Amino acid sequence: MQMSAIREAIAAAARTVVLPSAVGKLTCFGYTPDSVPAPCFFAAEFSLEFDKAMGRALDEAELTCRVLVGRADDASAQRTLDALLAGAGPASLKAAIEAARGAPGQYALGGLAHDLHVTRVQGYRWYEHQGTQYVGAELIIRIIGDGRS
Repeated sequence: MQMSAIREAIAAAARTVVLPSAVGKLTCFGYTPDSVPAPCFFAAEFSLEFDKAMGRALDEAELTCRVLVGRADDASAQRTLDALLAGAGPASLKAAIEAARGAPGQYALGGLAHDLHVTRVQGYRWYEHQGTQYVGAELIIRIIGDGRS
């Protein structure tokens, strides 16, 4: 699996969320950015397990993504974050990312992986990024794919 391409494809999928017009548009990166234009989603750390099947046929990655929302108003920032972390709905990152799984029998992310699944949300808290405070959380995505590519 080519993790750089996978991270970019997940960011592209996340860009499809629809936030309320007062919130603006979600900015998405396939890497950890230097500065964060809120609200922001980005692919961060990942772990990669090799050789989950014989002959390098399968690797498994766990990708940690972060979503950070500005804190101009604590309550509205947390409502926006809650909508992004919901399991369904127009602002749901889970729904947007899992839509990139493809149809049954197709590979995920346009052929970059066999499958993916947003498994959990964790770390709902205040984050500091380059000296600025944001309310945010992490999404954990399990990705499986061909280890020979």
